[in-house]
Amino acid sequence: MFPLGSVLFPRGVLPLQVFEPRYVQLVADVLEADRRFGVVLIERGSEVGGGDIRTNVGTIAQIVQKGELEDDRIMLICVGRERVRVSEWLEDDPYPLAELEILPAERGSRALGRAVDRAAAARRRLLALALEMGAGAEGIDIEIDLPTDPAEAAWELCATSPLGSFDRQHLLEMDEATGRMEALARMLSDQIADLERVLRDGA
Repeated sequence: MFPLGSVLFPRGVLPLQVFEPRYVQLVADVLEADRRFGVVLIERGSEVGGGDIRTNVGTIAQIVQKGELEDDRIMLICVGRERVRVSEWLEDDPYPLAELEILPAERGSRALGRAVDRAAAARRRLLALALEMGAGAEGIDIEIDLPTDPAEAAWELCATSPLGSFDRQHLLEMDEATGRMEALARMLSDQIADLERVLRDGA
């Protein structure tokens, strides 16, 4: 397990720089196996040194690219796969370990497709407003090609929407995809309202 200060969604891309000895060992071990490890959000504490408080719902990450940097650091590119729930945390020896339950994959539906469309429209509106205002949307694609499968498209929207870590974790923990998209649309709409208020008031 690799506790982090960020949330990984299925289909999300996770770049990692690894330097702490225990995680260097984790990388070596998973590269010899199936290149997969679990990622969970740290609720309180630091990524380095241990002693953190961790969430119990996370995502399996699969290493798709590995490189080596200066000072014995390792650069990884990982992709999110299945959602998981921690059944039991084990001892952090030689690195964090846990027993995991793979959570069921979600299926597409017409209702989910409509919810995806609403969330995608809110995402486009928010990023266009942010870019217009110079509010930190540089480097983010306003238009993205979503998968045709609504369930996959839903995860893509979660992964590419500008949200804080705790909002992202809330979405990850939701067990129903249509409700997740409705929650995402509300989160984005709240941000839209804030930006529109700033534009209107000239603040």
